[in-house]
Amino acid sequence: MKERVPTLVALLLLVSLVALSWWAADYTLRSVVLDDPRRLTHEPDAWSERFVMIRTNTDGEAINRLEGDYMVHYPDDDSYEIDNARAVGQRAGSPVTVATGDKAIMNEGGGRITLNGNAQLHRVPYDDRPAFDVTSEQLVLLPDEDIAYTDLPALVVNGKSRINGKGMRYDNVSRTLEVLSASDVKISGDDTRKRSDTPAGSGPATKLP
Repeated sequence: MKERVPTLVALLLLVSLVALSWWAADYTLRSVVLDDPRRLTHEPDAWSERFVMIRTNTDGEAINRLEGDYMVHYPDDDSYEIDNARAVGQRAGSPVTVATGDKAIMNEGGGRITLNGNAQLHRVPYDDRPAFDVTSEQLVLLPDEDIAYTDLPALVVNGKSRINGKGMRYDNVSRTLEVLSASDVKISGDDTRKRSDTPAGSGPATKLP
């Protein structure tokens, strides 16, 4: 019997320790006020002024540049809103493009940039080919694909030629333009003499000079 006393005392102390630990934990949970889980709302959590964002390819070469006067980030959809945005595409093998707008929304991990208000896409002259410009109230850029498009009315100026239409898609890799519905087309004779294919207009995509 005497041999069992130390064992019984140790077991009693262990049970007491477990019970005391449970009581202490329960008391702590009931006495400490816990904050409610954070809800993600469309409210900015970060901002920056006069910022520059640069994206590179797998070789570390800069292919896209985005800058603006003011930027805010929204955590609920991981989007950015930018004032006076300027997006530069400088992918190797393609002409440099510069897109601007009063406001811009960047989402999809930078794979989509929507320019709103006085949106313009400018392709700089290269080789013997003239500058190319598209203006609209909204332009959507797909930097990874080097594509710009809009479903709104747009004015396309290519050299001395002009196209007014609704709905436009420009592929800077293949240098093709598609205008879904052209209402006013003015093709310069100089432009038609520089190439043998059909001038850009409504319908299927055509090669630009």
